[in-house]
Amino acid sequence: MAEFSSYDPGTPCWVDLASTDIERSKAFYTGLFGWEAEEGGPDTGGYVMFRKDGKNVAGAMEIMMEGQPPAWMTYIAVADADDTVDRAKKAGATVFVEPMDVTDVGRMAVFADPTGAAIGLWQPRAHIGADLANEPGSFCWNELQTRDTGAAKAFYAEVFGWGEHTMAGEMTYTEWRLGDKTIGGMMDMPKEVPPEMPAYWLVYFAVADCDASTAKATELGGAALVPPTDIEPGRFSVLMDPTGATFALIRMRAA
Repeated sequence: MAEFSSYDPGTPCWVDLASTDIERSKAFYTGLFGWEAEEGGPDTGGYVMFRKDGKNVAGAMEIMMEGQPPAWMTYIAVADADDTVDRAKKAGATVFVEPMDVTDVGRMAVFADPTGAAIGLWQPRAHIGADLANEPGSFCWNELQTRDTGAAKAFYAEVFGWGEHTMAGEMTYTEWRLGDKTIGGMMDMPKEVPPEMPAYWLVYFAVADCDASTAKATELGGAALVPPTDIEPGRFSVLMDPTGATFALIRMRAA
């Protein structure tokens, strides 16, 4: 079991969903992944914690800002949210949520990179992020889809100290590196995506069977945007949940 007790600064550590219909989202994701959902009290704004086998794997909340679309958010672990936001501003970020304490569990912020993709920061206290990751029913990959990979490379290097390794082939793909570890990916926004859709971070959840999980998602009211497809790391699909949030599933190949 891939359990975590901490995350190195600069590493994706948490994902949560902004939903227009929290009850519908709870029904969909508990049905798809077998998660348990626990709604927090008034001091958390009704934040929903999704758990697998009693371990925190993701969160969800009602949309807070007018015009905000339903979406999954990736959070990067940081040692100092205020300092990181200062660097992000100097590098061209647009800040949506200035650094703020979340009760006693951590300190967070949200901004958009210069290419338009929103991303969160998490300075952990009582809550370190996901207790489980990289196994079926938990997040396993975070991928930036953008129309300006050059600007993104410069920004994330400045803000998080990320390096990158870009591979050319049928499709150019970039792996984000933190030291000698690969911690995420980036690709050009597919041409079929409407121009009005901004850059975004796509969250991948690991599954044991991509085809079966994709079929289950459609039974629960989701839609397959990319059907199950073989790629080098495994077999993946891209889905839209019943409220319109996009996410991906992947069945990783055996090492």
